[in-house]
Amino acid sequence: YVPPQVRRAEETLDDKKREELGRLKKMVNGLINRLSEPNLSSISGQMEELYMANSRKDMNETLTDILMNACVTAVAMPARLIMEHVLLVSILHHNVGIEVGAHFLEAVVKKFDELSKSDAEGKECENLLALIAHLYNFHVVHCLLIFDILKKLVSAFTEKEIELILFLLKNVGFSLRKDDALALKELITEAQRKANTAEKKIQDQTRVRFMLETMLALRNNDMRKIPGYDPEPVEKLRKLQRTLDFLVHSAFKLNKETELRVSLESLLSADRVGRWWIVGSSWSGAPMIDDTNSKTQQKLHIGKVSSKIMELARKQRMNTDIRRSIFCVLMTSEDYLDAFEKLLK
Repeated sequence: YVPPQVRRAEETLDDKKREELGRLKKMVNGLINRLSEPNLSSISGQMEELYMANSRKDMNETLTDILMNACVTAVAMPARLIMEHVLLVSILHHNVGIEVGAHFLEAVVKKFDELSKSDAEGKECENLLALIAHLYNFHVVHCLLIFDILKKLVSAFTEKEIELILFLLKNVGFSLRKDDALALKELITEAQRKANTAEKKIQDQTRVRFMLETMLALRNNDMRKIPGYDPEPVEKLRKLQRTLDFLVHSAFKLNKETELRVSLESLLSADRVGRWWIVGSSWSGAPMIDDTNSKTQQKLHIGKVSSKIMELARKQRMNTDIRRSIFCVLMTSEDYLDAFEKLLK
């Protein structure tokens, strides 16, 4: 039972919070609508002030919602517009904190995963992929995520996936070659193998041949073979990013430390296993595995060691299978040789 006066206070608080969020959304929306290359510096400064004046959670959610609504539509968005929006996220990621880029990246990747599984006819997937590609171009995320997405697309290898592979390689192919040439070579070999074993109707498509030619051009570092490839806009905005970062910090802070080295699997299972890539990210789940797995694993262990040891392991917060196993081995071994043998097993 909630007394009426407490209920009234809670309702007033909710209304006040809703009003504040509405005001914040209007302010952020106004800034995003005016965003362009010349005023990027002043708008990023105003956004930083809003981050200082409001809670990070509210700001991250508001900014992500507005950017997603602006960039993820059923029609293909202009590349320049997407680049400018992502550059703003990158500047905030480096100047405010990595949780800004992390929150936006997670929302984009989850939306992409959801739409790639559906039969959507629009260009939403391309727009989301462009956002991810430019997050990599502007040093928010590491190439590990891009390779994970490419591997996933190559493993499916349908017409839609081939289109997306081409789109992604055109945006970030040469950067991937610079960052990890070996991984790109392996990906090209896998794509060639898939193309050879694919159905006849897919094999004969000019799109598949064009994709393989593009991949070979990337491997040979031959930019002329890729039609419509123009690195100029990205390079120009990268230069602007370095200038802005230099003005704010009086030293180049755009280094590898701020890049999120996170895999596709980690992002998609963030709600279940926590966000290890954000320092201080609170998470209520324990242990960091599925409940079903933990129950079956626990039964397995209880058969081998006494329930007293398992209870002790739980009290000592041994919250994963491997930790529990090592703890039980150490507690039940006769001597160091016995412990060594058990740990090897």
